[in-house]
Amino acid sequence: MAGVFHRALPYALGAVAGYAADARFGDPRRGHPVAAFGRAATLLERALWRDHRGAGALHTALCVGAVAGGAAVLGRALHPDRRDGAALTAAATWTVLGGSSLTREARTIGAALTAGDLAAARRRLPHLCGRDPSALDEQQIARAVVESVAENTADAVVNALVWGALAGAPGLLGFRAVNTLDAMVGHKSPKYRRFGWAAARLDDVAGWPGARLTALLTVAAAERPSTAWRVWRRDGGAHPSPNAGQAESAFAGALGVRLGGTLRYGTREEHRPVLGAELRPVAAADIERACRLSRRVGLLALGTTVALRAAVLRRGRI
Repeated sequence: MAGVFHRALPYALGAVAGYAADARFGDPRRGHPVAAFGRAATLLERALWRDHRGAGALHTALCVGAVAGGAAVLGRALHPDRRDGAALTAAATWTVLGGSSLTREARTIGAALTAGDLAAARRRLPHLCGRDPSALDEQQIARAVVESVAENTADAVVNALVWGALAGAPGLLGFRAVNTLDAMVGHKSPKYRRFGWAAARLDDVAGWPGARLTALLTVAAAERPSTAWRVWRRDGGAHPSPNAGQAESAFAGALGVRLGGTLRYGTREEHRPVLGAELRPVAAADIERACRLSRRVGLLALGTTVALRAAVLRRGRI
């Protein structure tokens, strides 16, 4: 037991330090490693693009493999049970987490809505999600923000920590590579319907455990846990995404608000199931409540995944 604790301690210290760095500083304004990855992935896409699933699968494998493999090589060159192992984990954790940037953007939009500046809220919404804000009213913008906070709490915080617990720094960085690729090419536009298929499916698989953990932790962190549990269990599977509906339905119940419905992405319109249909509509004030809930879920996820890492090391699965 003492040996397991000794091996798990550098990861725990690194994960806590990386989480604290994200909470204190957020994402760097310039020179973010994820932005550099995006540029490299775009260059590789130009060389490999074909309207074919195989070309997209090769692109995904090379991008994700290079990131996860590079982290694994670096980890082996260092001493994972010592101080440099903790430093690598801290750097990787800070790189992949996006909780502070998420809530900062959400609160900026919430402040604009509270001040009655709908035009400013519309201008800022594309920084948070891909919806067309031009015809959205205050309630619709607030709903879009709360849904984005819920979904990205899973993607930008919990899922990354889960994969860090399972595979260390390669898991942290590999998951962020998968999630970034999905955002870049994993949508159903004519250009990416086939090329982006592999990235989208891999993101669905990688996001499966963290989405469910997010929902469970949301129930635990909710002011109304019974409502959060009921709405999650009833509505979580109704969403067209196998993962997004888990966090969104749990957030809907936890906050006591109704999410889902009609969405517009440019010229494309989607009609999604309503989550928490019996609950009230979202208001601007719910954005701050969603941000606080996201922070509580993130802290619970940090503690849970550090314990999970110790269990993984104990079973010798690395």
